[in-house]
Amino acid sequence: MSTPAPTPTDVPARPPCVLCFNASDPSGAGGLSADLLAMASASCHVLPVTTSVWLRDSRHLHGHHALDAEWIDDQARTVLEDVSVAAVKVGFAGSAHAVAAIGAILSDYDELPVVTYLPELAWWTDAEREAYLEACEELLLPQTDVLVGNHHTLARWLLPDWEDDRPPGPRDIARAAAVHGVSYTLVTGAVRDDGIDNHLASPELVLAHVRFERIDATFIGAGDTLSAALTALLAHGSELGEAGAEALRYLDQTLVNGFQPGMGHAVPDRLFWADDDDEPDERDPAEKP
Repeated sequence: MSTPAPTPTDVPARPPCVLCFNASDPSGAGGLSADLLAMASASCHVLPVTTSVWLRDSRHLHGHHALDAEWIDDQARTVLEDVSVAAVKVGFAGSAHAVAAIGAILSDYDELPVVTYLPELAWWTDAEREAYLEACEELLLPQTDVLVGNHHTLARWLLPDWEDDRPPGPRDIARAAAVHGVSYTLVTGAVRDDGIDNHLASPELVLAHVRFERIDATFIGAGDTLSAALTALLAHGSELGEAGAEALRYLDQTLVNGFQPGMGHAVPDRLFWADDDDEPDERDPAEKP
């Protein structure tokens, strides 16, 4: 006898679904791999839209293949027509054409909270990087609620003519992002003598501030981890300031418990909480487990 299909009353309440645009990373350090693990840690169901494919190990990015914008558009719209989505994360889109396609999708679903993460793009040619950033300014940032990025990366992009002796603060960067329609920025990696400062800010105020102790290791995938965690918390309905602080604390623990999977950089341990040990892992992230 065949098993009857479950009726709606038989199906348990589902976790929030989050649409993620990002690259496929075979090293598992960043991209969709980071999104899946970080969001699963926050009890979200991930709807992964592949934008590009990296050829990368834990040491270097060796190559990159961007998917056609039409493929990206088809992936996302097929899912959006079927599944109720609670939030959207945009990571590396792969090309300026893909940014335009994603921007068009977001404008059609403008009721959804959108978190955009800008990775470091120094590996790209100047022409590719400039075209990508221009597309982001014109087509993606106006759809973005929270922009996430490293202090140096965001300051160099949004405040290229900064001439003050002091480095730009979080509200300075937030004001520059607001020109393009962004409501909030989550700026990481501001180096201070006694640690690393991270701020979630609007042009008017700082909503969350978390300081990290320095770790003697170079990580890949930290930005994707943080932005994914923030998006997941917003999908659950958390207030933005609380979500920002909690996402930063989560990132801090993933770095403290980070590990070195290969011969290169360290990777955040997004499932640190699943360790059997009651105490946090104090190992050096630069050492292989």
